[in-house]
Amino acid sequence: MTIPPDEQKALRQSLMERLAALRDLQDSTAESRKPVELDQTSVGRLSRVDAMQRQAMALEVERRRGQEKLRIEAALQRMDAGDFGYCVVCGEEIARGRLDVDPTAPTCIRCASEATR
Repeated sequence: MTIPPDEQKALRQSLMERLAALRDLQDSTAESRKPVELDQTSVGRLSRVDAMQRQAMALEVERRRGQEKLRIEAALQRMDAGDFGYCVVCGEEIARGRLDVDPTAPTCIRCASEATR
């Protein structure tokens, strides 16, 4: 195993906390992702364009949060299955340095670089 059990437990706690923080952010920013109302009396054309741009940015941020949540949940599932620290493609150990940088990394650096070709 790449990461000792006590360190893996601390990492699990850190991932769980990050997941909870992402869920809190999702809840607290829901208003900014709502559709922009078409009410020309209260919002001018330029203000509406600004509002639509803010909404688009909020939607993109939420999309990225969703991807991060999925990566964290997948890493937690690998921990539960005893597969954490092993590449999901080739089964080899993922380098400790890679996991230190990104504990949600599902693949070793070789498989990750082959996937981007």
